[in-house]
Amino acid sequence: MTKVIFIIFAVLKNIRASTATCKMSGYTGYTELSKDGDFIIGGLFSLDNSGKTPLQDFRTPPTLTACHGKNYRELKFARTVIFTLEEINNNTELLPGVTLGYKILNACGTVNLMRAVLEGMSGVQTGQRRCTKVHAFIGHSSSGPTVDINKLISPFGIPQISHLSTCECLSNRDIFPTFFRTVPSDYFQVIALVQLMKQFGWNWIGIVYSYGAYGKEGRDTFFAQAKKEGICVEYDEVYLMKYSDVRVNTIANTIKNATSKVVLAFMSSSYFRHFLLRIQSLNITGKQWIGSEAWVTTPDLASIENKHILHGAIGFAIPEANIPGLTEFLLSLKPSGAPDSAYIREFWETTFQCSLSASNQSLYKRLCDGSEDLKTIHNDYTDMTESRTVNNVHNAVYAVAYALHNLLQCTNGTSPVTGHGCYNKTNIQPLQVVQSLRQVNFSTLSGGRVFFDENGDSVALYDLVNWQMRRDGSVDIVNIGRYDASFPDRKRFQIKENITVIWGGNQSEVPRSVCTESCPPGSRKVLNKGRQICCFDCVPCADGMIANKTDSLDCMKCPAIYWSNSKKDACVLKSTEFLSYGETMGVVLVIFSCFGFVLTALTTLIFFAFRKTAMVRANNSELSFLLLFSLKLCFLCSLTFIGRPSEWSCMLRHTAFGITFVLCISCVLGKTIVVLMAFRATLPGSNVMKWFGPLQQRLSVLGFTLIQVLICVLWLAISPPFPYANMNLYQEKIILECELGSPVGFWAVLGYIGILAAICFVLAFLARKLPDNFNEAKFITFSMLIFCAVWITFIPAYVSSPGKFTVAVEIFAILASSFGLLLCIFFPKCYIIVFKPQLNSKKHVMGKVTSKSL
Repeated sequence: MTKVIFIIFAVLKNIRASTATCKMSGYTGYTELSKDGDFIIGGLFSLDNSGKTPLQDFRTPPTLTACHGKNYRELKFARTVIFTLEEINNNTELLPGVTLGYKILNACGTVNLMRAVLEGMSGVQTGQRRCTKVHAFIGHSSSGPTVDINKLISPFGIPQISHLSTCECLSNRDIFPTFFRTVPSDYFQVIALVQLMKQFGWNWIGIVYSYGAYGKEGRDTFFAQAKKEGICVEYDEVYLMKYSDVRVNTIANTIKNATSKVVLAFMSSSYFRHFLLRIQSLNITGKQWIGSEAWVTTPDLASIENKHILHGAIGFAIPEANIPGLTEFLLSLKPSGAPDSAYIREFWETTFQCSLSASNQSLYKRLCDGSEDLKTIHNDYTDMTESRTVNNVHNAVYAVAYALHNLLQCTNGTSPVTGHGCYNKTNIQPLQVVQSLRQVNFSTLSGGRVFFDENGDSVALYDLVNWQMRRDGSVDIVNIGRYDASFPDRKRFQIKENITVIWGGNQSEVPRSVCTESCPPGSRKVLNKGRQICCFDCVPCADGMIANKTDSLDCMKCPAIYWSNSKKDACVLKSTEFLSYGETMGVVLVIFSCFGFVLTALTTLIFFAFRKTAMVRANNSELSFLLLFSLKLCFLCSLTFIGRPSEWSCMLRHTAFGITFVLCISCVLGKTIVVLMAFRATLPGSNVMKWFGPLQQRLSVLGFTLIQVLICVLWLAISPPFPYANMNLYQEKIILECELGSPVGFWAVLGYIGILAAICFVLAFLARKLPDNFNEAKFITFSMLIFCAVWITFIPAYVSSPGKFTVAVEIFAILASSFGLLLCIFFPKCYIIVFKPQLNSKKHVMGKVTSKSL
């Protein structure tokens, strides 16, 4: 910036101005082509390539940059300006009665461009007329020179419309208030590039960028946008043309050895051409190159030597457009049409390898007369296959024309642009053109619309192109898609269908370029400290958690009744577990329950068949049948514990168990008391049997049972058992069980049974030494011993058993105690009745016959 200010003051201090003349000292021959008109449009183009910029000491006037080589693409741009202006002048609807002139300025290098701009701003003397000045500048093609140019002309309010300067920095209205462009800003290009990488899953890339405003700003903008979208940059290398071979080899080795397969080359066309020349022999292969719009539509970059680099390259380019008549106009160029242009003469002589003057045959011996046909020549100027950039020039000139046209409109004495008085072609100043350009909005011949946003940027519209190299080193730049920023976010990027795309390394499949492969569903990303976010570990989700998307940052916990599947990518309903009739344990318990019921029924039949015998009558047949009945209920009630718990089954299983067992123990207790009373009655003077006769026996059984019934009724009324889905015991499954409702009620039922069993055991134990032939009390003792042992061990087993095994333990306790009662009390009697009928007599039962056979 200091250099630019020095140049401005060094030039401006030598400007001499009066009412009649405008004069600028020093070299001023930058005007290459010109034509007078009511309004002058300036064109800033580097028709010559710039050489090395000399160092300035800031003490003497700056040394001019030496130019070398011809830039025929810039000549095409300059001639497009002339074509467009002639087209507008011939248009009776746009600017009627107004003629637009032009001043094409040719300069290379910063110092030369600054002087050329000042020459355009100060005007030229035409006879005795006042100086003719430009109302707007078209150009420059590069962002770096454009930055310096606009800083120079902005204080004077002169608009500048660039056709190729894409640096995002130029959107800063505070620094560049008069800048406009018909090419999208690199900001939009970078967004499109980021979307392109997201589309193909590339999140691990490398960047090579050119030194200067274009490359540096593009690189910085890409970094910012890529970070937002989770795209990481493995390396970024800046390239300067003056780099040594060692430095270039270092850059090449970085590209070759990198794990990323995608390389973004954010360079101007001239920089990338130079870069290719220096790396084409360094064996860089297998990379997918992505080009910025500055070079991706420059076909002359292609050659046999760099085919292995550029084949399959892709990038965004300015959309193609057909401008009727432009091709014919460009090819109609003749030296005679611009007799004052030394550049056109040099162009002609260089192109046709001849001399237009016999006095100047030192370089070319062959003479030519200027009638040669440009259609026979192929170079950057005559190449009509690339119409993308010239369309931007065409639109830029039309934007100025529409701005002037709108300024010349007058409605009721007021300008619709400024809201003040009307203007005519003699009093419009450049600053009014700037104001009018902000409101320009017109349609092009190709159907697009041209307008500028608050930053002077045009709408972002790109073609996605693919470099498909031929065997001879030439290239087909194939349009494979489009990016339109005016569409909604998800519809901006579109790939054409049924089109062949060649990828880097001559692959037919989209290359992969990631630091770490995506974490599949069922796992989550874990970032590593010190590494970029694209480099991560994949950790499987924990049990009960899922990740149903690729690259999930967190695993989601499944709802309470769900559990993760084996892949951890979906929640499935938890399996339910309960003791069912279909599983092995359930079948075994059912078999034992039925076997116990059948065995009890068989015992009942035996007792009923021999109900008049001494053995049955001596053992209180009424209580025996009632006990057998209660044992049948005990075996059957165990079945209510099997199957899916429901409200009725939960209430039935515990209450039925409690009541039937109390009925059973009550009968045993009654039999025990009868035995004791019977033998007490044999004592002289004893009259106890009248206090515990059949009526009292029935009432005692009924009374003991009614107490349990009352406990159960209170339990069911206050807090009954209910089905409960236990999700706390196991994480992966639901245990369907019967919740007790009131634990007090449950333990009261069990406690009452235990009290009766303990009383029965004590009484039976006291009667164990009764006469041997009458062993009823001894067998009751054994049965109660088994009963108490089972239910004492039941308590810790019940508390500690998980899930369905809790129910199994309870059923086992019911069956074991029931079988204990059945076998201990009734098996010996059945054995005598069936197999020892001789012992089934009153004498033997009363102990009058000694027998040890049992």
